[in-house]
Amino acid sequence: MKILVCISNVPDTTTKITFTDNNTQFNTNGVQFILNPWDEIALARAIELADGGKGTITVINVGDAATDATIRKALAIGATDAVRINAKPKDAWYVAYQIAQYVKANPFDLILTGKESIDYNGSKVAGMLGELLDIPSVSIIKKLDLDGGTAAVEREIEGGKELLTIPLPFVAGTAEGVAEPKIPNMRGIMSARTKPLTVVEPIAVETFSNIIGYETPAPRGKVTLVYAGSPAQLVELLHTQARVI
Repeated sequence: MKILVCISNVPDTTTKITFTDNNTQFNTNGVQFILNPWDEIALARAIELADGGKGTITVINVGDAATDATIRKALAIGATDAVRINAKPKDAWYVAYQIAQYVKANPFDLILTGKESIDYNGSKVAGMLGELLDIPSVSIIKKLDLDGGTAAVEREIEGGKELLTIPLPFVAGTAEGVAEPKIPNMRGIMSARTKPLTVVEPIAVETFSNIIGYETPAPRGKVTLVYAGSPAQLVELLHTQARVI
């Protein structure tokens, strides 16, 4: 079995985010980048499914050379090899299109993604991949098992759970519960240096979106303490300041 895991290079959530060029460009100076945590879950499940020689795992990333360290971490965790599409990830459509074109030339039995990336939280790539490849796509799944050429998945829906049986190949957007992220050991770190990392050039594609600018969230207001014996003051503040009543 050939498994493809799509990974993103994202800023650590503890990093202070700033912008340049009149708030039109993300400032990467001093930013610590990491492997997207949701993609780590997808990779961990792929490793479990391929354990014991049952398959190979390729990780794929759309990014420039600066993402190589993140890709090498995925290799250290347990991926067999890696592919980097040498382009800046402009938006979800661009990323999905580039990955889909690669998959069309290099088919896989199962494609895993995280449910979303922690920088944009769009949850779009998995669905777009399924459409572009004309195969089923299911998000956001909490459990994934394989039985031959069929997958059994579980996903949460409003008021309950949904159980699906899907023929391979298909795209799965994974969430917490599918697997526990794995920490690379020394052997994995050493072997990652020699595992294949193939760089391919992007394919020209029409752009459908354009970033006009970024805005940071408004600073939080000061906390106002209201004593329990002053309900009228609380009502007044909720009406005039919070404007929720």
